Formats: sequence, C-alpha cells, structure tokens
Amino acid sequence: MSDTTPAAPSEPVDPNAASVPPVEATPESPATDAPAAEAVPAEAPAPVTAAPAATPAAAVPVAPVVPPQTSLASRGVNYAVDIVFCIDVTGSMDPILDAVKANALGFYDDVQTNLTAKGKNVAELRVRVIAFRDLVADGAAAIEESPFYGLPDDRARFSDFVGGLVAEGGGDAPESGLEAVALAIASPWTRNGDRRRQVIVVWSDQPAHPLDPTVVPADLRSRIPADFSALTDAWEDEQGVMGSSTKRLILFAPDGPGWSDISAEWENVVHNPSTAGGGLSDVDYGTIIDSIGNSV
Repeated sequence: MSDTTPAAPSEPVDPNAASVPPVEATPESPATDAPAAEAVPAEAPAPVTAAPAATPAAAVPVAPVVPPQTSLASRGVNYAVDIVFCIDVTGSMDPILDAVKANALGFYDDVQTNLTAKGKNVAELRVRVIAFRDLVADGAAAIEESPFYGLPDDRARFSDFVGGLVAEGGGDAPESGLEAVALAIASPWTRNGDRRRQVIVVWSDQPAHPLDPTVVPADLRSRIPADFSALTDAWEDEQGVMGSSTKRLILFAPDGPGWSDISAEWENVVHNPSTAGGGLSDVDYGTIIDSIGNSV
C-alpha cells in the first residue's frame, strides 16, 4: 500500500509499507487520517497479527520410519550347509593331514561360530570326505569316500574317518585330484533348509592328472566324466545336482595343471595357491574356516 498522507505528496514511497497491516484503512480510521499513518514507522517490525499463519501440525511433513536392516538369521531364515573335503593323502601331505586330524573334533564348533558371527543361522551342517592319491600308482587304494556326517551328532564318526587316513603313496607328482572333485560334485547334496550352500574344499600340494577313464575303477566310472570339458559341464550345469548360485569351490592347491584350469574357467571358485611339495603346512586353519564362512 502506498503512503496516502496528503501532507507530504512528494515524499517517496516506502518500500516496506506493504508489510504494514491495514489497520489504518478500517472504516473507523479513514485513509486520510494522518496520525494513523504515522502510528507505525516503516522501520518497525511487523505486528504479530501480520505474521504468516502457523502451519497446522497435521501439515508438517514427517520423515518416513525406515525399519532397521535385519539379518537372515533374525528373520528366521535357516541355512543347510554341505561341505565336501577332497584331501590329498599322498606322502607329502602328512603335515596338513595331521592338522586336519587335530582339528576334526573342533571343526563343527569353529565353523558354526564363524557363521553365527556373520549372522548366518545354520540349521543343518553336514561334512563328507573324499581322500585321494594316484589312480595310476595306487589303484583301488587311490580313492576313499565317506558318507555325509551331520554335525554335531556325527562328530565322533567324522573324527574316526579322518583319523584313519594315512599319508602314503602317490607315485609321480600329479595326483588324481580331478577325479575327487568329480565325485564331490556328484555327492548326495541336501534338499533341506530355506537356503542351501554346497561347498567343496580341496587340499593338495601337487598338480592334478588329466582325467583318463581307462584308469578309473569300474564302480566309479558312472560318476567321473571322461575329460576336463565334461567335468566343467558338470560343474556349470544350472540344472545339475548343485545349484547355480549355491555352490562354492575352495582350492588350496598349487598353480599347475588341473587346478589353474579350474580357477581360470569355472565360476564360484576361490583359489589359494600352495607350494608343490610343501604339504600346505603354511595354510592357517583359521583362514580355512573363514574361507568356508565367507563362501556360505
């Protein structure tokens, strides 16, 4: 509103006059009433009655409540975990074999503790062992298989089987590790649990022989592919016995024939290179447990 006081028509318009409330323009106080115009200086703060109306409480935006993230365990999701150990039991593996035996009794507790710390509720944990040597040099003694042991109930039987393994034989440097992996892939994996994980762990300090059906015992031929390409197909088969997103292969094996081929071509593989002939004595048991935990 412009200043309507007739006594000073030439006075410039006050830019703040618009903030003055229209009290001077009421019927009781005509616009020509000079005292009413002078009652509120242009520099004075606006009366409280002129302040913008308060926003109703209901109109104030409220930040949405975001529920905290919960772990699968707290949501009641149970894991069923199967682990198959493919263990080289030739003479040079004596150091790691002793370590496996020493930790067999505590294996369940160590894995369960590790998985619980990662927020994974494991309702079923089973382990199976496939011990291997060299089919060419050791014949029928080259492969020893156990059934799946449900832990902790079958802890004593698992320990007995591992305790009975002896590091001996082997012939030349390459061993029959690929045959062991093939047998592991063909394991009777569990169908239980809301989520399943199928883990194969290989411990070897030597490269692997190429697959050769002529040296495979007759009772194993139906479970061992004829060549590496067929073995790869068995691992990668999305409709196979192992789920495409639930399987893991953890290699503690040297860079060399067989193992390097697997790590270069297969999915879901973690390769921890070892030193040939070193017996894997430098592999820390805690690292193995943590690798299993991270794979689940």
